[in-house]
Amino acid sequence: MWSVTARLLLLLVVGLTAGCAGYRVGAVNPAIPADQSIQVGLFQNGTAQPGLSESVNASIRRELHRDGTFELATANDGDVLLTGNIASYRRSAVSFQPKDILSVRDFVVELSTRVKATEKISGKVLVDRVVTSRTTVRLGDDLASSERQALPLLANDLAKRTVAMLSEGGW
Repeated sequence: MWSVTARLLLLLVVGLTAGCAGYRVGAVNPAIPADQSIQVGLFQNGTAQPGLSESVNASIRRELHRDGTFELATANDGDVLLTGNIASYRRSAVSFQPKDILSVRDFVVELSTRVKATEKISGKVLVDRVVTSRTTVRLGDDLASSERQALPLLANDLAKRTVAMLSEGGW
């Protein structure tokens, strides 16, 4: 019949092809095809924290360019308009100084944003979802400087989650 080597080779080939059966190349979000270009509109800041809109917009543009699934439209010529409303900015203490239980050492900053992708020609809403990003920050000399240092990390996390949602679909 079959030799041991032939059986092992057959088993190896079947195992390798079965592992790749569910893999798809390119974007898998049926709502936004990969050949679409995305124009990033203004993300409105609905919080009292300054500088969020600029940081979020820049991070989303950078992540779209880095990801490469969609073309980044730089003028008013995009197929899809991506906008958002930064709804909340929260910080919560997660650890305290060892000898002073009232002094915060680390805190988590959370940013919730309603992200909306609209087809420009038809006005059809392709994506309308709340995306939440978070990062942990060690409190330095003062709270304001620590939050300023955390802002790029928070915006980058939001950008990665947003672009993944656009390219990969629901999660």
